[in-house]
Amino acid sequence: MSEPKAPTPTPGDTYKGWLFKWTNYIKGYQRRWFVLSNGLLSYYRTQAEMGHTCRGTINLATANIAVEDSCNFVISNGGAQTYHLKASSEVERQRWITALELAKAKAVRMQAESDDSGDECSTSPPSGGQGIGARNSEVQSTLRTLGSKVEDLSTCNDLIAKHGSALQRSLSELEGVKLGGDTSDKIRQVTERATLFRITSNAMINACRDFLALAQAHSKRWQKALQAEREQRVRLEETLEQLAKQHNHLERAFRGATVLPASQSNPTADSKGSGPGKGDASDDDENEFFDACEDVQEFITIPADPKYHRSGSNVSGISSEIGMDDGTTSLDEQSLASNPESPQSQEVEPVRKRRTRIPDKPNYSLNLWSIMKNCIGKELSKIPMPVNFNEPISMLQRLSEDLEYSELLDRAAKCQSSLEQMCYVAAFTVSSYSTTVHRTGKPFNPLLGETFELDRLQESGYRSLCEQVSHHPPAAAHHVISERGWTLRQEITVASKFRGKYLSIMPLGTIHCIFEKSNNHYTWKKVTTTVHNIIVGKLWIDQSGEIDVINHRTGDRCHLKFAPYSYFSRDVARKVTGVVTDKDGKAHYVLSGTWDEKMECSRVMQSSRGGENGMEGRQKTVYQTLKARELWRKTPLPESAETMYYFSSLALTLNEHEEGVAPTDSRRRPDQRLMEQGMWDEANAEKQRLEEKQRSVRREREREAARLASTAEEGVPQDNYKALWFEHHEDPVTGEPTHIYKGGYWETKEQGNWDICPDIF
Repeated sequence: MSEPKAPTPTPGDTYKGWLFKWTNYIKGYQRRWFVLSNGLLSYYRTQAEMGHTCRGTINLATANIAVEDSCNFVISNGGAQTYHLKASSEVERQRWITALELAKAKAVRMQAESDDSGDECSTSPPSGGQGIGARNSEVQSTLRTLGSKVEDLSTCNDLIAKHGSALQRSLSELEGVKLGGDTSDKIRQVTERATLFRITSNAMINACRDFLALAQAHSKRWQKALQAEREQRVRLEETLEQLAKQHNHLERAFRGATVLPASQSNPTADSKGSGPGKGDASDDDENEFFDACEDVQEFITIPADPKYHRSGSNVSGISSEIGMDDGTTSLDEQSLASNPESPQSQEVEPVRKRRTRIPDKPNYSLNLWSIMKNCIGKELSKIPMPVNFNEPISMLQRLSEDLEYSELLDRAAKCQSSLEQMCYVAAFTVSSYSTTVHRTGKPFNPLLGETFELDRLQESGYRSLCEQVSHHPPAAAHHVISERGWTLRQEITVASKFRGKYLSIMPLGTIHCIFEKSNNHYTWKKVTTTVHNIIVGKLWIDQSGEIDVINHRTGDRCHLKFAPYSYFSRDVARKVTGVVTDKDGKAHYVLSGTWDEKMECSRVMQSSRGGENGMEGRQKTVYQTLKARELWRKTPLPESAETMYYFSSLALTLNEHEEGVAPTDSRRRPDQRLMEQGMWDEANAEKQRLEEKQRSVRREREREAARLASTAEEGVPQDNYKALWFEHHEDPVTGEPTHIYKGGYWETKEQGNWDICPDIF
C-alpha cells in the first residue's frame, strides 16, 4: 500500500504524516507518525497513540534542520535530541522540510515577541494577535507620555520668552530711572522678574531631564526590538536560501526525470552526474542538445566569445555520455597505459613518517565587530590582527600547498602532445584551490626575510623554497625544482580589501611552469578569493574570475572560468569550465568540474555554431566530444579535520619540526608555534614583539639608506633591502619585474652553515 500524501503545508497549519526514524543499529529505521503543530514536532508509534502517548518532542525554535541526501534529513536541538529521519520520496521530504522551516520561523518570531513582552510586564506574555495589540497599545502610551513632556517643554519655553521680555523691559526702565531719580521700586520689580525667569528655567531644565530619562528608558526597549527584528531577518534570509537551494534541487531532479525516456534507448549510457547536486548539464535550459548518433559520444554547448575565436569562454556543461567509444584516444594512451589508475592511487610510501595530527583548535570567544569596524576599506596587511583570526601556518607555507597535487605535473611531463599536457597543467591550476573550501582562517603574514623549505625529494621528487622578499607591499617568491622533469616558480603579492560583509583577496603575480623535455613554458595568474559573512553568519569561501593558461612556445591556450556562487543558479556550486585551443583558436579539449572536487576533460571531435543565447545575446558553439576522462579528484580530508583548521594531509605536516632548516624558516616562528599549541594569549604577545622588532629593523635600514644617499652622488632607494636567495630581474617571458631564485640554499643546508641568515625571530 502506498503512503498517504499530506497536503502542501501553509504557514500556521498543523502538518502530519508518516516518516521513518532511525532507532538503533539493530532495528534501523522504523515507521513513526509525526505531528508538527505550534512550533513543536512530536512523534508517535501509531496514529492511535496521539491521544495518550507521545514518544518525543522537539521545539523547532532552537532546532537545526539539515538535509543529508534525497530522502534523509536531520533535526537537532544542540545535542540533547537528534532525529535522523527519512521520507518515502524526495518530494515528500521536500514537503516536510518546507513545513519545518516555516514552523521554525514562526516559532522563533513568537519566542522573540514573548521575551520582549516579559521584559516590561510582570504578567504572563501575550500570544498571537493579542501580543501585537498589546505592543501597539504600549507604544501608543509611550508616545502620549513623550508628547505630554514635549508640551511641558513648550509651555516652559513660552514662559521663559514672556518673563525674558518682561525682564528686558524692566532693565530698560531701570536704566531710565537711574537718569531721573528713585530706583528702589524698579530694582525690586527687576529682582522679582529675574526670580520668575530663574524658576521657569529650572522647570524647563527639569522637564528636559524627565524627557531624556524617559527616552533613554524606552530606547533600550526599542533597541532590543530592533535587534530581534534584525535577527529574524537573518533567519528568514537563511530560510529563503535553503528553500531556494531545495527548489533548485527539485527542479534539477524533475528535468532529469523528463529526459529519462530518451536516454533509456541507449543501454550503454552512463548515468553519472544526473543525480542531485552533480551538475549534469542536461538540466541547463540554455544548452542545445541533439539526438544521439552511433558515432557521437557527447555534445557540449558553449556561448561564443569573440575574444577567443571559435573556442568560446563559457562552457555551459556536458551532457550524459550517450554513445560508445569509437576507438579514438582522448588523452595520451601511453601515459594512461603506464598510469591506469587515478593520480591519487600512485602514492609512494614516504621514507619519513609524517605527523597526522596537530592540537585541536581552542574555542576562544572574540568580539569580531569591535576589531573590524575600524578596518573597512583598509589594506588588510596593514591592520594588526590577533591570532584569533589566524590559522597556525604562514603565507609561505600556504603558498607551498599549491603542490598538494604535484603528481599532475609529473603526468604532464610524460605527455607527448602539448595540448594534452595543457589539460594536466590546467587541472593543476584548479587543484590548488581545493584546500581553501573550508579554510576561513588567515595565514600569518611572513616577516621580511622569512623562508620556508619543503623537501619532498624522496616522497614526491621535488624541493620547494619560499622567501618573503618584500614587506610593503607584501610579496613572496617561490621556486620548485622536480627530478621528474618540471620547474615551477612564482612571485605572489596579495592585495586585500575588507568590504564589511565580505573580504576580497586578490593575488597579483604570474606563475611559471617549465617542462624540461619539451621546453614548454606555461604561465597563468590566480583568481580572486572572497570570504563571505565576515560580520554576521557562517564564514564561507568562494573563488571567482578567469584564468588564461598560455604555452608561450606553441601558442596553445586554456581559458578557465570560475563561476561565482549564486543562490539561484542552476549550475553546480564552485563550477569551473574551460576550453583548450591551439594557436589558431581551434578547440581540442573541453574541461569541466569544480574547484573543490574534481576536473574532467573531453576531446573535441568537431564543433558548430548554434542559435542565439537568450540570456547573453551571443551565439552558441556546440562541441561534439568523446567520453569525458577524469584528470584530478580531491583527496578526502583527514579524520577530525574540522578540529584541526580543516588542514589537508600535506598542510598538517608543513609546520612539523624538522632538523637542519634555516633559522629564518617558518617552522621556527615562535608566535605561530605557540598558537598551534593552543597558547593564544602568549602567541598574541609574541606576535606583537616580532612585529615591533621588524619595524625597528626597518627604521634602522632606512636611516642607513638615507646616510648613504647623503654621501653618494646619486640617491639610493629609501629601503635598500635585498632578498637572500632570490634576485630581482625583469622576467624574460612576461616582461614583469620579479624575483628569480639565484641558487645556494640547498648547498648551504648541506654545509650546515647559516651565518648569512638574518636574525628575524
